[in-house]
Amino acid sequence: MKKNVLVIGAGAVGAVVAHKCAQRSDVFASLCIASKNISKCHAIVASVSDKAYRHQAEFGLSAKAVQADDLPSLVALIEECRADIVINVCTAFVNMTILDACLATQTAYIDTAVHEDYHVMNAPYPWYANFEWKKKAACVEQGVTAILGCGFDPGVVNAYCAYAQRHEFDSIDSIDIMDVNDGDHGRFFSTNFDPEINLREIIEDAGCLEDGEWRSYPHHSRSMRYNFPVVGEHPLYLMGHDEVHSLSVNIEGVKTVRFWMGFGEHYLNCLNVFEKVGLLNHEKVTTSDGQNVVPLHVLKACLPDPGTLAANYRGKTCIGTLIKGHKDGQEKELFVYNICDHQETFADVGSQAIAFTAGVPPVAAAVLVATGDWDVKGMVNVEELDPLPFFRELAAMGLSTEKCEPGEIPEQDLEPQVMAVASS
Repeated sequence: MKKNVLVIGAGAVGAVVAHKCAQRSDVFASLCIASKNISKCHAIVASVSDKAYRHQAEFGLSAKAVQADDLPSLVALIEECRADIVINVCTAFVNMTILDACLATQTAYIDTAVHEDYHVMNAPYPWYANFEWKKKAACVEQGVTAILGCGFDPGVVNAYCAYAQRHEFDSIDSIDIMDVNDGDHGRFFSTNFDPEINLREIIEDAGCLEDGEWRSYPHHSRSMRYNFPVVGEHPLYLMGHDEVHSLSVNIEGVKTVRFWMGFGEHYLNCLNVFEKVGLLNHEKVTTSDGQNVVPLHVLKACLPDPGTLAANYRGKTCIGTLIKGHKDGQEKELFVYNICDHQETFADVGSQAIAFTAGVPPVAAAVLVATGDWDVKGMVNVEELDPLPFFRELAAMGLSTEKCEPGEIPEQDLEPQVMAVASS
């Protein structure tokens, strides 16, 4: 039986999710997109309708207004939409409320990032268990499937680690997740998704697991350069990130898990100015005329909406996982990755590649929940699931999975090698 999907969040990622769900009318019967900003929901519905996807049967498409921090309203909306699966691409500050609504209605839950406490910055590592993991027992008791952190990073990169653990290594010693955008949107400065979330995570301390110990470093205090497939060499900076927590628990024996992101000099210069003058402050300040404002909210209002970047974006992204360990008594290194092109994603769903890579994976997961492959009736992170069906769904939706060994970095796109393993 086909499933009804409720998408909560109407930003650039929510638009990708809506388009990809609409492309899978073989699995989904209807899609409702909901947000506190109903006009954004209507705009996404219109953009999906304009594509005139060839549906296998009648496909329901609707928009609703909802306050995602209001539990009774969420429960009522889930029941009204008769949702079987909720895809949460809203701000991470409301994850727990949406999860509780899914538990109350016994509805499958998928998100793309861990819950955050708005008023807490630089929480001591590891902090993942402070939030969603506390609901593990409840998910089992209610028979609710909850797949956590199923964007790209976290999400697909976790599946890369699961693949490596199951198919490539006898033991894994270290995991370095690396994310670089070799694209240009033509704007002076912009974030690629919600500035409030994006800028907060960039200026937090960089936490990681190293040599079996949790360590924190000032943001942008550690860097390296890496020669990526297709997009070439880029500088990378150590950051704290969601997936280091769950991978440290679920990848047996791993001693080092780190996350690195690429930043150009211009971006860092702008960020430094914003921080020094106080525009990244997330607490209220009072203006000279007595208004209470949040500086980060003011900056967000001045920056381009990430959803408007797509039309002029050029270039590619590369997101991958460098894994080191042992196989058959020998040291081994493997880089598992994806290359995504901004212009190709715009032609497909009107999106830039950053939003595309974040929005496609939760839809692939929803397909696997709907078909039973990932309907586990409990709470899991992506690395706890079989990655091969996930890779197949991702490839069908436009995200290939590729691999190479360091020293064999391809200079042009290759046929996805991991998919050959997945289909064997």
